[in-house]
Amino acid sequence: MATAVQTIQEQVSAEEWQVRQDLAALYRLVAMHGWDDLVFTHITARVPGPEHHFLINPYGILFESVTASSLIKVDLEGNKIIETPYPFNPAGFTIHSAIHEVREDAQCVIHLHTRAGVAVSAQKEGLLPISQQATVALGSLAYHDYEGIALNPDEKVRLQRDLGDKIAMILRNHGTLVAGPSIADAWLSMYILETSCQIQIAAQAGGRELILLGEEITRINYENVAEATAGQGGQIAWTAMIDKVERHDPSFRN
Repeated sequence: MATAVQTIQEQVSAEEWQVRQDLAALYRLVAMHGWDDLVFTHITARVPGPEHHFLINPYGILFESVTASSLIKVDLEGNKIIETPYPFNPAGFTIHSAIHEVREDAQCVIHLHTRAGVAVSAQKEGLLPISQQATVALGSLAYHDYEGIALNPDEKVRLQRDLGDKIAMILRNHGTLVAGPSIADAWLSMYILETSCQIQIAAQAGGRELILLGEEITRINYENVAEATAGQGGQIAWTAMIDKVERHDPSFRN
């Protein structure tokens, strides 16, 4: 069950409260899919407004216990905007503040350490075009070399450079990252990337020669994503995902 936290709904705008609920639901979804790494990964979402404030999880709380009120609002310098007894992960702040600082289109940033994601990140060839899911992910995928636990603020410029205008990034020997224009879009992009990694590891475990799809197929599939989602992007699945979390445990809304 979720950790009891006093609601802060009356302290924030209706728009921010909606973002908080959606982000808390996203944390619960990641936990439900087994993609959490105890308390050591992080998801952030920008708060509506010009200040570049964003929400990050309280360090030490399981993803399955994150609520709308427990999320910590910080600025790009790491100052808490609403006081809370909880700290936030300094490595998580380094990675996410780097992206939010330069990508106005990135409302939500997801960074994971899943087994499949880390396994693919450790492979020299990276993500292979061996599935429909992989061709979609490869359409906007970057790579960032490992520099150790992300506590050095100087790494920010290299994270920004390597991601560029891409949607997803594989952090070598580390994990995966996506930056989406909405929480729903970020969820769908990470679902596709994570599924691609799982398929790759499973296919390689089969020990048979793999069929690599060509660059033209990758281009076509990536360009057809809008049509495949009826022009709704991640929203095509998001309402159903919220319903799933609600049925499991509605306390994320608190």
